[in-house]
Amino acid sequence: MDAKKLSEAQKGAKGLTEGQKGAKGLTEGQKGVKGLTEGQRAYEAKRAAKAGMSLEAWLRDKEKRAKAEAAEAAKVTSAEPAKKPGFFSRLLERAQKPL
Repeated sequence: MDAKKLSEAQKGAKGLTEGQKGAKGLTEGQKGVKGLTEGQRAYEAKRAAKAGMSLEAWLRDKEKRAKAEAAEAAKVTSAEPAKKPGFFSRLLERAQKPL
């Protein structure tokens, strides 16, 4: 049975640890880290340590980069010229025009 479908009582009966229960078992300070699971938090902490930053600073920087990339991607898609209509579309358009 999927762990997500188990109720809290069943989780305790199955012997799942606090980390396996998910975001509900987090403290108030840990909830500020955008509800990451322990595994995600550990991964991001390793990346932050490698970059020489705190976890919070790393996540803020990561979010800024994601927003900048999204804005740049939006610019690129809007800068592309309109696609020329296909052969049959042009043919039908000509057929609709009066002589």
